[in-house]
Amino acid sequence: MSLPSLIQAMLQPDFYDHPVAGIELVQTHISYVLLTGEYAYKIKKPVNFGFLDFSTLEKRHFFCQEELRLNARLAPDLYLAVLPIYQEGNSYAWQGTTPVEYAVKMRQFPQENLLINLFAQGKLTFSHVTTIAQQLAQFHRQAATNAYISQFGTAEALAQVAKDNYEHTRAYIGRAQTQAQFDATRSFTDQFFQSQQELFQQRITAGKIRECHGDLHLKNICLWQDRIQIFDCIEFNESFRNTDVLYDAAFLYMDLEFRGRSDFANRFLNVYLEETNDYGGLPLFPLFCSLRAYIRAKVTSFLLDDPNVSEAEKLKAQEEAAAYYKLAYDYTQIAQSPLVVLMCGVSGTGKTTVARELASRLGAIHIRSDAVRKHLGGIDLRQRGDSSLYSKEMTQKTYDRLLELAQLLTGVGLAVILDAKYDRVEWRQRVRANVAVPVQIVHCVADEDVIVQRLEQRALEKTDIADATVDLLAQQQREFETFLPEEIDRVLPVQTDNDIDYDGLAAAIKGRWC
Repeated sequence: MSLPSLIQAMLQPDFYDHPVAGIELVQTHISYVLLTGEYAYKIKKPVNFGFLDFSTLEKRHFFCQEELRLNARLAPDLYLAVLPIYQEGNSYAWQGTTPVEYAVKMRQFPQENLLINLFAQGKLTFSHVTTIAQQLAQFHRQAATNAYISQFGTAEALAQVAKDNYEHTRAYIGRAQTQAQFDATRSFTDQFFQSQQELFQQRITAGKIRECHGDLHLKNICLWQDRIQIFDCIEFNESFRNTDVLYDAAFLYMDLEFRGRSDFANRFLNVYLEETNDYGGLPLFPLFCSLRAYIRAKVTSFLLDDPNVSEAEKLKAQEEAAAYYKLAYDYTQIAQSPLVVLMCGVSGTGKTTVARELASRLGAIHIRSDAVRKHLGGIDLRQRGDSSLYSKEMTQKTYDRLLELAQLLTGVGLAVILDAKYDRVEWRQRVRANVAVPVQIVHCVADEDVIVQRLEQRALEKTDIADATVDLLAQQQREFETFLPEEIDRVLPVQTDNDIDYDGLAAAIKGRWC
């Protein structure tokens, strides 16, 4: 492969003013990254793809500075400085008169700590996914938004991004996707933008268009000093970065599904939604996921025409691009199986644990009453609520909101798990009477000693958002209203102090209703 003379120079240890533990070059379609041991240096390629323009030194300098600014929000420990590089004759150095190039200097982390590598080793966990979701939710709450940023969230603006993606990938029809697949994917997005303009406006009004990350997938997340670090934010295109927060989150959801871990994707989405209370954006989610898969397909396709990429790498890129194009199409064709699962039982019986496991197997949206209640009360999820949060009026509002969300989400074909006590006949009956889909009741029970132990442990650890304590148990047990005869055939009892066959439980629900 032919490399620019600067990159050849940067492959030599004596180029650097610090010790070098071997040098490794990593290429993308837009940059060279030199790994030197303690530090990494990114050089932007002088390319112009339309959506990205690094064609002049001035532009590359500007976008290096933008990269530093934007990534300081999520990974301040990794991004250190923008450094000029000078040339004298055939030599390059960090000192000189007039810069000929710029490098973003970063803290290098062990490559095995990239989440894509942890994933390949089978070391990615639900805990990692949960932490990412929580961190992203906090980032989105704090990310900048204003009238200028919000204009990127209109149906017309996002439709233009999609149009550009399709135009930039016409050359790969027959190489990485079929004409029929291209046409069907584009038809879905075109029709969606035409018919759902009001949804996009609602997102703008709600302040959901923010200066986001723009490229959130496993290759752009790492572990550094035992902390999740999300890096490599999109600096080169405002329309990719200034976008709907749920569109930002859809990228990682899609990436996890692409890699065959729909259970991780489901957990990530449900934790993110619980933190943000952003269930109202879910009708847009199939579109968002399709667009994200298509973007990955497009970016991967560009490697097919890069003269600095080997033939072996091009073959791999072609296969990966084809898989992404197929996934983008699949998101437009997802079969709908709307369903409501009502979790039922007193506090401490394991409803949330069972609900999480079922959600990952059913592909369901898991909604906890504890989170809904605190969002309605305007308090942080980890703040303990006072008596007003648990008044009769607030409890009624909470169950009303659960029903509203069930109606909204099943209306767009989603399965929903409502995770609450549902210890009143009235609340169970209202759901059955007001959703036009099957309703399954999962009744969680456990021995009282186990329930007490769980509640005491939860209070001691203070890691869960639920506020219920042992002193409420006796009252909850007395007030629990037994199932009516017409409910019995819908009830699946689960003894949660025994080992639970979650696959069997999910299969039983699917077999009956889906």
